[in-house]
Amino acid sequence: MAPHGECFPRKSHNLERTVSDISFENAKCECCGMCEECTPEYIERVRDKFSGKWVCGLCAEAVKDELEKNGGKKEEAVSAHMSACVRFNKYGRAFPVLFQAQAMKEMLKKNTTTPPPDATSTTRPNRARAPNIPRTSSCIPAITREINDIKIAN
Repeated sequence: MAPHGECFPRKSHNLERTVSDISFENAKCECCGMCEECTPEYIERVRDKFSGKWVCGLCAEAVKDELEKNGGKKEEAVSAHMSACVRFNKYGRAFPVLFQAQAMKEMLKKNTTTPPPDATSTTRPNRARAPNIPRTSSCIPAITREINDIKIAN
């Protein structure tokens, strides 16, 4: 067993440090600002894919989602995601609670202003219809059945 503090024998005088012949560059995401070390070839491939902008992997996935939403318009998807990142970096980092509250407000607004697809006539005219939450069954019959089956022992 090696003495305390030594894991391997000290024969490192024969080891030499290797130097890679691959050059790396720092690339900064133009959406979120995250930096990555990448090869120049990879940076060029990413720029070709995203309209000349260098986009990190996380933002690339978000841009793909935007592409699905807008029907495949790449430049619109990149600019939509970039504007969301700019808005987050501007307000979200400074006021995270307010930013989250605003996002919740927008989600609720979307859910209450769009009527469900099967609602042709509403019972409450001139008002936004609340979202329907499907109800599968009630637990009340099961509870009352259990209560009725309980017999009081004397």
